[in-house]
Amino acid sequence: MGIPVFILAGLLVHCVFLVSIFDIYFSSPLVHGMSPQQTPLPPPAKRVVLFVADGLRADSLYELNSNNRPQAPYLRGILENNGSWGISHTRVPTESRPGHVALIAGFYEDVSAVAKGWKENPVEFDSVFNESKYTWSWGSPDILPMFAKGATGDHVYTFCYTAESEDFGAQDAAELDMWVFDHVKSFFNSSRSNQTLFSALNEEKVVLFLHLLGIDTNGHAHRPNSREYKENIKKVDEGVKEIVSMIDNFYGNDGKTAFILTSDHGMTDWGSHGAGHPSETLTPLIVWGAGVNYPQKVTSQLFEDNFLKEWKLENLKRLDVNQADIAPLMASLIGVPFPLNSVGTLPLEYLNNTAHFKAESIFTNAVQILEQFKVKMSQKKETTLSFLFTPFKPLSDSEQINFLKKTRLYIQQQKYDEAVSLCKTLINLALEGLSYYHTYDRLFLGLSIAVGFVGWTTYVILVIIKTHTNLTKTVQINNKTCPWTYYVYCLLPVPVWYAVVRELRVIQDLATNLLSLHMGQSIGFFLVCTLGTEILVFSFFYRSTLTVGLLVFAAWPVITQLWVQAKTTALIWTLLCVLLAIFPLMPVVGREPNIPLVIATGLLTLLFSCFSLASLCKSKNKYRNNEDLKVHFYQMLSIALSTYVVSTTHDSLKNKQGLPVLNQIISWMTLVSSSVLPLLSPTFLFQRLFSILLSLMSTYLLLSTGYEALFPLVLSGLMFAWINMEQEALQHYGLSHKPKLAVFNFAYATDITQFRQLHLDDVRRSFFFVFFIVTAFFGTGNIASVNSFDPASVYCFLTVFSPFMMGGLLVLKVVIPFVLVSCAFEAVQGTTQLSSKSLFLIVLVISDIMALHFFFLVKDYGSWLDIGTSISHYVLVMSLTIFMMLMNGLAQLLTTKRLELPRRTKHHST
Repeated sequence: MGIPVFILAGLLVHCVFLVSIFDIYFSSPLVHGMSPQQTPLPPPAKRVVLFVADGLRADSLYELNSNNRPQAPYLRGILENNGSWGISHTRVPTESRPGHVALIAGFYEDVSAVAKGWKENPVEFDSVFNESKYTWSWGSPDILPMFAKGATGDHVYTFCYTAESEDFGAQDAAELDMWVFDHVKSFFNSSRSNQTLFSALNEEKVVLFLHLLGIDTNGHAHRPNSREYKENIKKVDEGVKEIVSMIDNFYGNDGKTAFILTSDHGMTDWGSHGAGHPSETLTPLIVWGAGVNYPQKVTSQLFEDNFLKEWKLENLKRLDVNQADIAPLMASLIGVPFPLNSVGTLPLEYLNNTAHFKAESIFTNAVQILEQFKVKMSQKKETTLSFLFTPFKPLSDSEQINFLKKTRLYIQQQKYDEAVSLCKTLINLALEGLSYYHTYDRLFLGLSIAVGFVGWTTYVILVIIKTHTNLTKTVQINNKTCPWTYYVYCLLPVPVWYAVVRELRVIQDLATNLLSLHMGQSIGFFLVCTLGTEILVFSFFYRSTLTVGLLVFAAWPVITQLWVQAKTTALIWTLLCVLLAIFPLMPVVGREPNIPLVIATGLLTLLFSCFSLASLCKSKNKYRNNEDLKVHFYQMLSIALSTYVVSTTHDSLKNKQGLPVLNQIISWMTLVSSSVLPLLSPTFLFQRLFSILLSLMSTYLLLSTGYEALFPLVLSGLMFAWINMEQEALQHYGLSHKPKLAVFNFAYATDITQFRQLHLDDVRRSFFFVFFIVTAFFGTGNIASVNSFDPASVYCFLTVFSPFMMGGLLVLKVVIPFVLVSCAFEAVQGTTQLSSKSLFLIVLVISDIMALHFFFLVKDYGSWLDIGTSISHYVLVMSLTIFMMLMNGLAQLLTTKRLELPRRTKHHST
């Protein structure tokens, strides 16, 4: 197979492997075509008011302060005297959009929403707002529009402040909540002089939604234990009191308004959310007003946590719910159909109504979930061959009819408790059945992909061996064109394994060679390779594995006797390996900001560049003019400016003066210049690599909040040591003469036509590269961890909430160490006279073996941290090959190309 065809086939196969997980694990669970289900009895309330305090933790609202007084006196009075309370258990991902979808539509958002930044509807869905007669909502432009967009007709109205208002560096984010309260008041006042609006407000089945973002914004900016966060809770408490009083007066205290206060998610102590920590998943729920139970006094309650004692609420019945249960509760209170895709179970204990009403309501709930199950089953039946279809036995057609008949009979006989019990069983079975049909094809498709994976990896190994043994044979790859992705996954192994079988001679040669080797050596080599790959896989889950790997690397010169011929280099290598090994043991970035350490790193970088500048001034023979010194000086100035910006921005935000405009301009200019300045420096190995380090370091400092600022510095030191060590290794194995690294020029390195054949040591070289890339990704945290996302990292560039801009800057922060490793690998390839293609193939094999591991470890349940981590692990390893080609290109550009400044006539020569 020619190189272009091989690359094309490789990209095609990897794209199929990559896309497969989204078909197999992350197709939307929503179904359409159900008929709406509504309780036939009159509802207790005409309207419901939903307050969602974004980012409010349960403990922050319920606990007493140091003076033994409640954080929110009005709401505390409500739960003690007027309504029911509990904890709403959110599901991960604990983000704003999935939380609101669960509250208002009653289902847990599928992961496909992440592709739209959780702002658009990846799949249309029904909600309580859509089923209502009118909904008016006030709050954030990130949340409200999606519910208006998904609604049929023109009955969901939104009033949003501007996106620019969501500023983490602003004076007080509680102003966002004041905006909402003020606008609701003026809205009701204006309705007195607007007859159309007045009559609409007096209709039945009305929803008023107040989205309060201040608490979340203050939590991100100042942390949940801060004075700002607690003050914001007090302001929300006062605002809720005023709104409730105003609404009751407006409707003449008709007793037909139900009120619900809850939160979409909580927040960790370090001001982030997204994962499954109790501080993120436990949110408050207080319900009062029409149709809602009064506080129930109890003598004892059994809960695994100790919150009741801490909050001094042991004697008031705590009614916990799942977050999706709140949508059916709202629907039941105002008598609208349950949202079609809702999987919530109506929490009957919150209702103050007759046993008949409760039984009818839960029966409606059960039928609504059963409808989804029936649609899902018929969809699966249509797409599966009839003799292969295995139905969900506990809910066969006869069982369904039996359940419904029995329940209807119990209700007619007024055996309401039995009816409720039966409905709950039916709901649980229908939810199990929905999950069963949603994951119906997973095992078969997964095995097909796995067989394809093994075939492809085998083929690449054969290509490496064939190239190495100078066997020449071409292989044609069959292309199967099928209309559906499922058929592609099933048929993919066929052409891949066909290509393997065509290489039978290579397999025979390999077998002969292996048999002629010493058995102990073969097994030893195989075990080392397996162990190395497993360490790489483990490091994705346990960062401390990287520490173990780096400590083994530190001992490498001793194990291979390399230290005998290069004691100083070996000592530096060992020291830097040990230093780098400390980083994976540190907590994930963002939890403990340490600005003085960032400033110290900036000064340390300046010190190193001064030494470098001094050595450049001494070596006059290489410099015919001062242009190179000027570039070096500009880069030092850039480092100094970055250090200054980090220091002053932090102080300014601390004093609530916002982000200084000058600092913002310097930050963006540094970011732009850092990609150009290295191209102006000489292409000699150490000078160019040091120039790349200084440029990237100036940007990295601006994105750092703590110890991670030191990471690229230590990593680069190790990369310089690696380049030197590889030279020693080449000499040690007698593979080539030792070129002088001081005069090695990147610009002429690509002219080497005489590449040497692969040696067993090159497998180790490739493994080092993959290991360093993994270390670059996970050395200071996890790229997938939305939970470790700290907006503080980007405060030098912007403070107004912008998910894609902030995300882009954080990805850049992750990519910088990656670029440093790629540039060092470029130097290793050049100085060891290796063709990049042969090393690329070895890396391909390593990454494919890792990808197969991660394919079976992908999760579509659990916390957003778990889901995101499992997807990113798989995508990361699958993209490694494609990404490596891009990085290889970028590294070549950064190392070999040189921009000439105007009026330059002299050129460098070796």
